[in-house]
Amino acid sequence: MCRSDDPRDRRSRVGALVETGAGRRILIDTPPELRLQLVAAGVASVDAVLFTHDHADHTHGIDDVRAFTARSAEPLTMYASAATAATLVRKFAYIFDDAMRALPGTFKPEGRLRTLVEHETVGIAGVDVTPVRVPHGHAEVFGYRIGDLAYVTDAKCVPEPALARLRGARVLVLNALFRTPHPTHLSIPEAIAVAEAVGAERTYLTHLTHRDAHATLEAELPPHVRPAHDGLVVHV
Repeated sequence: MCRSDDPRDRRSRVGALVETGAGRRILIDTPPELRLQLVAAGVASVDAVLFTHDHADHTHGIDDVRAFTARSAEPLTMYASAATAATLVRKFAYIFDDAMRALPGTFKPEGRLRTLVEHETVGIAGVDVTPVRVPHGHAEVFGYRIGDLAYVTDAKCVPEPALARLRGARVLVLNALFRTPHPTHLSIPEAIAVAEAVGAERTYLTHLTHRDAHATLEAELPPHVRPAHDGLVVHV
């Protein structure tokens, strides 16, 4: 859909920003287009970062958080599973190693990692966050339950223990790659089935590809399931 006239078909890599009632912000993932996404949304600060997993399309914009940490006296706290945290430290040591100091007159991202454990709820930026593990091929991904929001990306399926944690959410964000089965992602029909199992008032499909136009997909989906698009704002 790269040549579509519908701006909703111009899709960058997947990320999200959760704003709490207290005006604090949690960034979910740091995709490669992060800087452009933040500029377009007018976001000047974040309080924390949640990582779903360590794949490049969800992490390789991490350097752009230096726009935030350069104006802060404290490192930006980032949360991830133990496996994802280990990969981030290996790939981006300069962000997390206090011994690696920026030269005078320069600056670099400053991050502090905190490890999350499946189903253990933690308070982040004034809200309760519960990690929910879902399979993604050979990888394991953390989805998140944040109050009335359930956020699940890069899942091949959503097992019953995860469904139990997600049920009761008013809004569900869920990956849906192709119309046909895929070894690491939910297909669109599979995502609709998961949406029915969760029972949220509204479900937004994300991680879509160029194979499906927004308007065409929107016309085919059930009324409570919508395709997401870049810049979408949802009030929960």
